[in-house]
Amino acid sequence: MASLVTDDDALAILGLSLAIKKTKRKDRSMWCKNWLMKRKKLSHINLVKELRIAPKDYRNYVRMNEETYLKLLSMVTPLIQKEDTVMRNAITTHERLLATLRFLASGRSYECLKYSAIISPQALGRIIPETCAAIYKVLQNDYMQFPDTANKWREIAHQFEEIWNFPHCLGAIDGKHVDIIPPADSGSYYYNYKGRHSMVLMAIVDARYRFLLADFGTNGRVSDGGVLQNTKFFQKLQNKKLNIPNPENIEGSSRCLPYVFIGDDAFPLRTDMIKPYRQGDLNTHEKKNF
Repeated sequence: MASLVTDDDALAILGLSLAIKKTKRKDRSMWCKNWLMKRKKLSHINLVKELRIAPKDYRNYVRMNEETYLKLLSMVTPLIQKEDTVMRNAITTHERLLATLRFLASGRSYECLKYSAIISPQALGRIIPETCAAIYKVLQNDYMQFPDTANKWREIAHQFEEIWNFPHCLGAIDGKHVDIIPPADSGSYYYNYKGRHSMVLMAIVDARYRFLLADFGTNGRVSDGGVLQNTKFFQKLQNKKLNIPNPENIEGSSRCLPYVFIGDDAFPLRTDMIKPYRQGDLNTHEKKNF
């Protein structure tokens, strides 16, 4: 007697067959491309050796002099050094740091950078984020110190007045859109006014262009003013928890003015934050003055 198979039974059998079906992996034609195995001969490490006798070119390529580079290398080495295995030698810390600095300096893709670093883009995708995290960890305490006392804020204001003739300025604020490949199904969440997908880097710098604060991660659809309001800095600014000095007289004047941050037209106008006159509201004569 023929057995009867219901629709549910057929679906169950089909699902089971798909679950146990093994997908055949495509065999590799080679373990590693031949030219990637010649890193010691073809890498830009050899170029950097030659550039040591041309300091200006060395600085242009690495974005720092040799002494600074070697100091940075010694600082990050404990965090990024890998051990050799019986299969292959590890990519050296020198190669890891140099590839990272070239990536940061040039903005090239991993696919493009592999031809000068002689490192696969898959490996660069692990090496560069790891090295960036190491650089941040070893430098943050010395080179990105956010002022936490009134006297430190006054020191910054003194630099602005001395260099830029701008009294009572605590820092310049601006945002930078960093182009990204948007995640799947994100729609227009990262789509910015420039017609590209991005995330926003918000930063504050002192009179010598040194970073006091950097905040990254807000989607590009948000304006600079909106990005600012999403930061812990702005929350503390509103709650008066930044230890900013009280209004004081300007040197050589009897006028008492507050300490302020400066930004462009995208930022809000506040007693502790000022911006240029809106260009659209000025006539030709006034634009010459402002």
